[in-house]
Amino acid sequence: MSCCGKNDSVRDFESCVCEVVRAIKDIQDAEVECPPCLTSCFLEPLGDLTSPSRRHPADTRVFVLKTKDGSPFHAFFHENHGKEHGCISIYFRVEDIFDNCCATLRVLKPVDKERDTVNLFTDCGSKLNLSKLCKVDYFEATDSCITVDLKCFCAVQCIKDVYLDICD
Repeated sequence: MSCCGKNDSVRDFESCVCEVVRAIKDIQDAEVECPPCLTSCFLEPLGDLTSPSRRHPADTRVFVLKTKDGSPFHAFFHENHGKEHGCISIYFRVEDIFDNCCATLRVLKPVDKERDTVNLFTDCGSKLNLSKLCKVDYFEATDSCITVDLKCFCAVQCIKDVYLDICD
């Protein structure tokens, strides 16, 4: 049984989430011009999701993964400035794909217009505060990464193309 409730089969070695995250990685690594849909995670080249005119450079497609129950997957990050809040994020950048749909994801810090960290979760950190999602205006790279099995997610939602200045 796969994570989304379907029976495993020979063809089930790849999931749609895996395919989308692979596409995001390919788009981040290549300059390809082929915009088929203005809201698709498959939109190429990188930067078109945010600004079809590509006035601003982009090196990252920010995305959210959703679990079987529809809730956003989250991970912890280390706050470099000694703040005690906002160390959980639902936003990611793909760093690597390997071994039949495993991926290393960089946790992205959600920040507001004033460049302060947005605490997306309740004070005890156990529940996502949906009203805080609208306060996120920007993203910053963290040094925190997580390795995941992409077959365990049921959805991926692309959020924005941004420039984080972390590419080689």
